[in-house]
Amino acid sequence: MSTGKVVLGVMAGVAVGAIAGILFAPEKGSDTRKKMLGMGEDYFEDLKGKFESFIGSLTEKLETAQDEAGNMVSNGKSKYEEAKKEFNGMSN
Repeated sequence: MSTGKVVLGVMAGVAVGAIAGILFAPEKGSDTRKKMLGMGEDYFEDLKGKFESFIGSLTEKLETAQDEAGNMVSNGKSKYEEAKKEFNGMSN
């Protein structure tokens, strides 16, 4: 599931919950708004945590890929130097 779909789903869930809360609230409007604001903040914090976790995971994967690419370049240079020496030895 893509991150965009997850974010869209969370946003839709918050909106539906807010609308349902307004329509079926037996309390005063100000109390309902305070509760909805608190719920929205909770959802936001949860979403923020998931986003930070996603970014951390992505950063870790990029660093691993960068290390592997560096190793491949080093191995390629070594093999090139070996082949170059071998070719120069054959031509003499």
